[in-house]
Amino acid sequence: MTAQRGLFASVPRAVKLLVFSQVMNNFAFGYFIIYVSAYLLENRVGADLIGAIIGIQGIAIVLFGVPLGLLSDRRGRKWFLIAGNLLLAPIILIFAFTDSVALWLIASAIGGLAEASALSSWNAIIADQTDLSNRDGAFSLSFIVSNIFISLGTALPFFFPILETATGLSSSVIHREALVVLGSANFLAPLFIFALLRNYREKIVTREEASQRGSISLLLKFSGINSLIGLGAGLIIPLIGTWLKLKFGVPDTYSGPFLAVSGITIAFSAVGSSRLSAKFGLLKSIVLTSGSSTLFMFSLAFIPSVFLAGGVYVVRAAMMNMSAPLMDSYLMGIIAPDRRGLASSISAIIWRLPNSVSTIVGGIILASGSYDLPWIAASLLYATAIGLLYVNFKNIKPKG
Repeated sequence: MTAQRGLFASVPRAVKLLVFSQVMNNFAFGYFIIYVSAYLLENRVGADLIGAIIGIQGIAIVLFGVPLGLLSDRRGRKWFLIAGNLLLAPIILIFAFTDSVALWLIASAIGGLAEASALSSWNAIIADQTDLSNRDGAFSLSFIVSNIFISLGTALPFFFPILETATGLSSSVIHREALVVLGSANFLAPLFIFALLRNYREKIVTREEASQRGSISLLLKFSGINSLIGLGAGLIIPLIGTWLKLKFGVPDTYSGPFLAVSGITIAFSAVGSSRLSAKFGLLKSIVLTSGSSTLFMFSLAFIPSVFLAGGVYVVRAAMMNMSAPLMDSYLMGIIAPDRRGLASSISAIIWRLPNSVSTIVGGIILASGSYDLPWIAASLLYATAIGLLYVNFKNIKPKG
């Protein structure tokens, strides 16, 4: 454990503070996930519409990602991170105050714009303030903190029956009031980030430099392979709450806490990410963890018990997500520093486009009653992507 503590201690203080500035946003986003994927289903919103709500956000990321990535490299990344955080609160409040499907879909599109804005800057800002000695630790810390608080947010509905009994309010009112409180609190996040980054200085990329620097072909190859994982994940991972409700009859008061346990397990599994990287190397660690996870994913198609399925899902998620901070660190290490904003955006949109489309497809498949097909298809796509990643990148090493 000494080495692990030393690794996180080497992460710059400014990066640590930036990571923790996202705590409230992460908590609110976690609750929002379970509200959309599980609670709306309990209120007779179809799985196909839920898939569309989630999918449209990803499509918006695709549309806005590259322009915002280019602008963040040329104009300064911190303002795009602040803008992305600022937009989260209104999105949550829209779901709190209206049942209009049209407004839900508009809010989802705005959510994609917000995420694209943040994605164009988050990884780049962390990478700019670290080097090869502490970058894995920085991305692991970011992953751990975000997953813990997203998970705590998904667990929030567990306490709602107690609040209903104590206050006499209906489940609907409690769910919406939680959105109001969390949405309103999130207006503070951009202020924290502005205070933290007020002295942050970055190199602004000129148009001439942008046309000459960075390996775009390498980025596109890496992102293209990773998009197969996005395609597979979209079929079922954003719809876990929906799947649990449809196949096993599990309401959000239980699926929320389950996802919280899963998310916290995922978060702490990332503690071992940097240790694996130090022992086996970045790419081999990515292949090892994600490959093992795929076997557990495939088995979920054939498990009839909700308790066994829950345990297998937790193991699958923990193994797969050990690779997530390593993937971020690897990508930032093979891209020129002054192209990292663009690289973050391109990587995100190439992953999210198939992910968003397949989430819509996944919702339709679940609505048709085929609860196991998404797991099988996702596993095959994961296995293909992992094999291609190793074959194409085994000789490419990250730099500072």
